Amino acid sequence: MGALSRDDIRTMMADVLSAQGKQMPAEDSADLEQIGFRSLDFSELALRVEDEIGEELNFDAPELRAIRTVSDVLDFLEQLQAA
Repeated sequence: MGALSRDDIRTMMADVLSAQGKQMPAEDSADLEQIGFRSLDFSELALRVEDEIGEELNFDAPELRAIRTVSDVLDFLEQLQAA
């Protein structure tokens, strides 16, 4: 299985939010706290990405602290796939 595109990851993120009755913002600059995307949601998204690509993503908790926006999440998961 190949790497997921940014749009694929964005769609998965929208699915995670939708399951909780929340909406994916139109702008990737949206703040995660404002849209209600929590660390548990990030974990679910990361697991979905792992399932889709068929491999485990390796990341450290300190890297996660810098994530503040939708774009940060998408960039982070794209970079992890390339690693």
